This record gives sequence, C-alpha cells and structure tokens, in this order.
Amino acid sequence: MKNLVLTVLLSLAGGWLFDVVGIPLPWLLGPMIAAFLGTRMPRLFQPRWPRPLRNVAMVLIGYSIGLSFSADTLRQMGHQLPTMLLLTTLLLIASTAIGWAVSRLTGIPFPTVLMGSIPGGMNQMLILAEETKGIDITVVTFLQVSRLMMIIFCVPLLVFSPVFGGAHDASLIVTETSPAWSGLLPNFPLFAVLCTAAAWLGQRVRFPSAALIGPMVVTAIVQGIGLDGPALPTAALNAAQLLIGTYVGLLLRPEKLENKLRLVSLALLSGALLLACAFGLSAMLTALHPVSPMTAFLSMSPGGMDQMGIIAHEVRADIAIVTGYQIFRTWFIYFAIPPLIRLLFKSLERRKTALR
Repeated sequence: MKNLVLTVLLSLAGGWLFDVVGIPLPWLLGPMIAAFLGTRMPRLFQPRWPRPLRNVAMVLIGYSIGLSFSADTLRQMGHQLPTMLLLTTLLLIASTAIGWAVSRLTGIPFPTVLMGSIPGGMNQMLILAEETKGIDITVVTFLQVSRLMMIIFCVPLLVFSPVFGGAHDASLIVTETSPAWSGLLPNFPLFAVLCTAAAWLGQRVRFPSAALIGPMVVTAIVQGIGLDGPALPTAALNAAQLLIGTYVGLLLRPEKLENKLRLVSLALLSGALLLACAFGLSAMLTALHPVSPMTAFLSMSPGGMDQMGIIAHEVRADIAIVTGYQIFRTWFIYFAIPPLIRLLFKSLERRKTALR
C-alpha cells in the first residue's frame, strides 16, 4: 500500500509540474515520465500500479469517445473502409521494413524485432511472443513500450505545434469551461453501469481492448436510441490520463536488456521513422477524404487507441474518425497478424533448415 501511495504522489507531482510548465497533455505525459523515473530509484521505493486502475481509465476514455459517435460519422467511416485497409497495410509494411533494418544492425533475430515493431497491438504481440518459441520477450516488451512512450510524448508536441496549427487550438482549450459535476445526473449512473458491464463482458470473451471498446460501443448505441450521455468534467478526464500515463511509464525496464545503449538508440530511431511514415500516410488520407491534417495524423499515428483518443479530444480533432482508424488497425492486428507472423516464422525456419 505504501508503494502505491508513493506512486500516486509521484504521478500527481509529475502532472502538476508539466501543467505549470505548459507542456501539452500534462496529466498524461507528466505521470508517465514521473513513473518511469520512479523505477530508476529502487532504493527509495518500488513503484506499483495495479492493472485495474488502468482499466478504470480505459472505461472513462471509452465512454468519452462513444459520445462523439453519430449516424453521420458511422456512415463516413463505412465509406473509408477501403482506405483504412490500404493505409493500415502500408503502415504495417513500413514497420516490418524498419524491424528488418533494426535486426540487421543489432544482430537480434528478426522474429523478435518484428514482434516489437508492429504498432498498435502491444498486448497482442506480448501474448503471441510468450507463445512463440525462440522469442526474447524482454526485447519485445522494451521495443513496444519504448515506441509507445515516444509516440505518446512526441505526437502531442507535434499536433500542438504550428505544423498543424495546434497553438491556436491549445489556447481555446485553456479557456473552455469544464462541464459541471452536477451535469452528470441523472443519466451518467446508467451509462456507468452499462459501460462497466460492457468492459467486463468484453474481457470475459477476450475481446481486444475490451475495457476501451466495450464502453465506447455501448455508449454509442445508447445515445443512438435517444438517451444522451453527459460530458465528463475536465478533472475526471485528467484523472483518467494520469491512470494511463502512470501505467505506461512503469512498463519500460531497460535494465533488463543487453547492449542497452545501442538498442535504446535504435528503438528511438525506429520510432521516429515510424512517425515519419505515419505523417506521409496522413497526407495520403487528407488527399483521399475531406478530413483535417490533424485528424488524419492522429488516425495514422502508431500509438494506442486510448492515447490517440485523448489527444484527439484535447485538440478537437474528429474523434470518431481517429478512433475508427485506430480500432480498424487494432482488429486487423488482432485477427490477421498472428497467423501471418506464424506463417512467416515457419518460412524462415524452413529456409534456415535448408541452408544447413
């Protein structure tokens, strides 16, 4: 309990400091960096963050994202399904090429690096890595988490920068009035029960990202039948960001790696290259469909669906479109990538056997 309390205090301090300094998304990035630094001080305390806390945040974010769905956005997403497939495939091809280059430069087997390089499916890749013979789970975890941390940190800085006109949007966000807590009644308790039940049921049937997608879907459905859900106060969304940021910050453990400096450098370089690829694909998306550059970039960014949803909410991008592309990639990775990877690994194994 002591370690949990100290971790909460450390995350609060990180969020407060980032907020005072004026860094975008302070309650996501501040706790993430603070928690990561906390793992570097084992003599003082052992940071602890139970997974259920992160799931609570996912339910809140899923509910907030679900509020943005309407019949029009669903029709627009349906029209963009071929584009989703094309751009997702191109992003995965780019991540595979980057993984191959990192493998050649580090000497780490390509199957291990590939599982660590595929974007947007960290949990699925970790499960698959544990089930696959000859995979270094430590390296896979490090590559996935370091990419995720880099993207969570860099994407807000980019979207709030003059490149996307984010400076103006950021000023609007500061002056916006937060929804009142009293506005949550009388409808929110019903949504809370339904979202919690949807998250629990999704986890029971092993649905991908159940704690996020379940509440999102049930909120969209209930709103579609005529019951409006109230917007969450800013403090609630900040708390959700803190819960997620702290969880991500505690995942990265570079002390377990060999050749740390080289692998860290290449992991950062590969993350930067993947972001550059996402930027190029977002330009294609804006050329193919009438979406803003900011919405397109967040749709293609190889981060987590929850983090991109938070950023989209903060910069007033089209949350439904961003989430639609992120969900499509998550499902594509969940259902299509594992069998394809197994076929690839069998082919590589047969080639090795033939060369002996």
